[in-house]
Amino acid sequence: MNWEDYEKKLRELGYKNDDLAAIKPAFEFAQKTHTGEKRASGEPYITHPIAVSLNVASLKIDASAIAAALLHDVVESQGVKIEELKKRFGGEIAFLVGALTKAERVQYRGVERAVESLRKMFLALAEDIRVVIIKLMDRLHNMETLSYLLPEKQKRIALETLELYAPLADRLGMWEVKARLEDLAFPYVYPDEHKWMLTQTKHRKDEEEKYLKNLKPVLEAELKKDSVEPLQIIYRAKHLYSIWKKLVKKYEMNFDRITDLVAMRIILKNNEDCYRTLGVIHKLWRPIPGKIKDYIALPKTNGYRSLHTTVFGPDGKKIDIQIRTKEMDEEAEHGIAAHWFYESEGKKSATKKLDDRRFAWVRQLQDWQKAHSGTSHAETLSALKIDFFKDRVFALTPKGDVIDLPEGATPVDFAYHVHSEIGNRMSGAKVNGKMVPFSYSLKSGDSVEILTQKNKKPTSDWLDFAKTSIARQHIRSYLKKAGAGYPLKKGKEKFEAVATARDRVGLLKDFSEVFAKLGINILDVKLDSKNKLYPKTIFYFHPKKGLPNSKLLMALKQVKNVEAVVIKEVK
Repeated sequence: MNWEDYEKKLRELGYKNDDLAAIKPAFEFAQKTHTGEKRASGEPYITHPIAVSLNVASLKIDASAIAAALLHDVVESQGVKIEELKKRFGGEIAFLVGALTKAERVQYRGVERAVESLRKMFLALAEDIRVVIIKLMDRLHNMETLSYLLPEKQKRIALETLELYAPLADRLGMWEVKARLEDLAFPYVYPDEHKWMLTQTKHRKDEEEKYLKNLKPVLEAELKKDSVEPLQIIYRAKHLYSIWKKLVKKYEMNFDRITDLVAMRIILKNNEDCYRTLGVIHKLWRPIPGKIKDYIALPKTNGYRSLHTTVFGPDGKKIDIQIRTKEMDEEAEHGIAAHWFYESEGKKSATKKLDDRRFAWVRQLQDWQKAHSGTSHAETLSALKIDFFKDRVFALTPKGDVIDLPEGATPVDFAYHVHSEIGNRMSGAKVNGKMVPFSYSLKSGDSVEILTQKNKKPTSDWLDFAKTSIARQHIRSYLKKAGAGYPLKKGKEKFEAVATARDRVGLLKDFSEVFAKLGINILDVKLDSKNKLYPKTIFYFHPKKGLPNSKLLMALKQVKNVEAVVIKEVK
């Protein structure tokens, strides 16, 4: 691509003459420096930094970030010195390129590589958000061109993307980037599951899009009666990997329980119109209890705001609807990058450092890293995935402050996330005004009050209730100082797989063959035949190293007459 074509694309994205004047020298230098260099696809190497920079530009981030994206590989692949970049382009661009280069230089392999990569990215996060945004855009383009690499490299990069980069984008509120990374990685990490999902969604998606298309004029007419003019009503298919995760975690692999394969989104002018639209929808179609979520009054900790509702539409079909303003929609798609854009538009100084309350977890990460400095790389990565990258629940303090915790967290985790002293003195917990045990699993929206006593102290059994390494670290630290021991790590994890199927001759044999083919030893089998027509077969097993439970779940689901499958850990 020449400068004229590139300039045209930037102008279409809203960049002005001053921006272009700062970006052009970087474009020309990158083009010259990468001359003769090729990618694995055989294309000129310059196509990569150009693609990354245009992805960055699509987020409406400043000219310095675009220039840094164009130059992000000149130090690593061509040996250009940071001092030269500083002389040519100034300190800000040189700093960004230098930070990107540091984040890229990881010499380790396997788990150590993953931990070191994340450590460097977190350091960059604390210094300047733009470094990580460019890194995510770099990974996005690499995933788009992954097919040109060797299969073993494809699998490694895709798995790293799924487990580390996509969750990082999610924590930054960059939902669209997260979803695209997941969908690109899905076929490389889980090829069989991806093929199955494509066959399952193809016809359903077309039918649901047609159904919503017919409802759009009905809704527009009702809104008009209430003097509400939506800026846009769209319906779009959900991303494939997110549907797969729901099937595995929530819906027992039963596709009929998926209500939001295609969702309707309504974009409006202001908050008032959002709530009025919710009222119109509920007047038009009956809402499903428990499916109404107000993330405008109570945003998620990554800044996500929207109204969600699921209703029974014509013919009893369930419709998933999101209602938000244009600004909320931008933030939902691009997260912190959109926040940056709106600050810049308002002529405020765009915050380069993450000092926003929504990103307090970045500061927590720094403390967390210090606490884990002596642990093994494998333990560090495992704890990191639980504490920061697992699906989130958002619980409230009595004052209404949001505490962001991983799914499965308990009041013990909540207490230690508020303050270590509150955790150490915890005597009980109330959730939504009622006393609950320490083992209670918190849900989003729970209001939690921690009861404390001056002489209360942690005991070793608290480690059974704490799910986050932050809480466990504080408990262990207290027990160590007090001279108390705590239990050694428990033995191998044990799981149960519950398969519900229409009874037939040879069913148990077919189930057993699935376990045998995957090399999983069955520890015990039980039969729950309360429902004689559809009995439940329960298998107990230890997980096989390197084999995700989703592989077993997928294989069991494809046994003839199987209706639903659930796999969960046995405590």
